[in-house]
Amino acid sequence: MNDIDAWVWWLIGAAALGIPLVITAMPELGMLAVGAVAAAGVAGLGGGVVAQVLVFVAVSVALIFAVRPLAARHRAQRPQLVSGVDALKGKQAVVLERVDSSGGRIKLAGEVWSARALDSGQAYEVGQEVDVVEIEGATAIVM
Repeated sequence: MNDIDAWVWWLIGAAALGIPLVITAMPELGMLAVGAVAAAGVAGLGGGVVAQVLVFVAVSVALIFAVRPLAARHRAQRPQLVSGVDALKGKQAVVLERVDSSGGRIKLAGEVWSARALDSGQAYEVGQEVDVVEIEGATAIVM
C-alpha cells in the first residue's frame, strides 16, 4: 500500500463515491467525488495530507451549499404537462362549416370538432383560421 501515491487513493475514493451516485442518484455523493478529485490534484502537486483533506472538505462543502439550492429551485419549477382538452386551449383550428353562436365544425389537431363562436355576434366562414379559447364537453369555443 505504501507503493501507491496519495493522489491514486483519492481517485479510488472518487470512484467509490461515484458508483453509489449512479445507483442511488444522490447528487451529494457526486459533489463529494468532485472534492476527492480536487484533493487528488493537490496530492499530485505535492500537497501534504492536511492540505488534501482541507481541499476535499472545502470543495465538497462549497459544492453542496452552492448546488443543492439551485437543484431544489429547479425541481420546484417543473413544467406541468398538459394533456387532453387542456392541451387544445390556445391552438389554432380551421373552419370546416360556418361557425357562429349556434354552432359549426372545425378541424382541430387533425380531428373534426363541433365549435361555437365565443362572441355571439361573430361568425367564421369556411377556411378561416380561428383560435380555441375553451373546450366545453365536445364543443370548442373559438374566436
